[in-house]
Amino acid sequence: MVSPERGRGHPPGPHTLRYLAIPIFILIVLSNVGNATAPDLVNSHPLLLIALNSSNRVLILVTNRLDALSYYSVGTLRLLVSDPLFFLIGYWYGDAAIRWMERRTKSIGDTVRQWEGWFAKAAYPIVFLAPNQYVCLFAGAAGMSVGGFFATNIAGTLVRLFLIRRLGETFESPIDDLLSFIKDYRTPLLIASIVLFGLMMVKELRSRGEGIGELEEEIGEQRPSEELEPPAS
Repeated sequence: MVSPERGRGHPPGPHTLRYLAIPIFILIVLSNVGNATAPDLVNSHPLLLIALNSSNRVLILVTNRLDALSYYSVGTLRLLVSDPLFFLIGYWYGDAAIRWMERRTKSIGDTVRQWEGWFAKAAYPIVFLAPNQYVCLFAGAAGMSVGGFFATNIAGTLVRLFLIRRLGETFESPIDDLLSFIKDYRTPLLIASIVLFGLMMVKELRSRGEGIGELEEEIGEQRPSEELEPPAS
C-alpha cells in the first residue's frame, strides 16, 4: 500500500487540474499539426516536424536528415515535455485519475489495467522502457520519487532515441525511398492529412472539457480505496 507520507501529495490549488490540462491540450494540438503537415515538413523542415510530433515513425523518417545534436536535443525535449504533467496528475489525483484514464480510453481499457498491474511489480523498468502517458500517470499515483522518475524517464528516452537512430542507419535506403515517394505525392498526402487533422481536432475539442469535468467530478466523489503497490526498486 502507498503510505500517506510516501505517496501522493495535494494539489496546490483548486484549479490545478485545469492548469495541467492546458499545456497537455496544446501539446496534443501541436502533435496533430505535425501529423497534418508531415508530408511537407518531413522533407523540407525535419527538425520542425520532430518539434511538433516526436512519434517513433516520425523520428525514424527524419533521423538520417538531422545531425546528432539536433536530433537528440530536440527529440529529447519533445518526448519529455508532457511526462511531468501526467506524473503530477497521477501524484495529486491518484486512483481517481487512473479510473478516469481507463474510461477515456475504453478501446484499450483492459490493456491500461494490465499495465497498472505490471507497474505495481516493476515500476522502474517499465518507466525506463515505456514512459508513455499511462505509465507516467501510474508513476505519480504510486508515489514514485520525483528524482527516481526523472532519472529513469530521461535515461529511457535517450536509449529510445539511440535505438531509433541506429535503426534509421540500418534501413537508410528504404527510408530514403519512402521519403522520395512522400515528396512526389506531397500534395494529395497533405490534403488527406489536413482533413484527418480537422476531424481529430473537432473530436478533441468536444471531449476536452467533458473529460476534465469527469475527472473533477471523480475527484469530488472519491472514496477511500485500495491504492497501487509502491514502486519496485
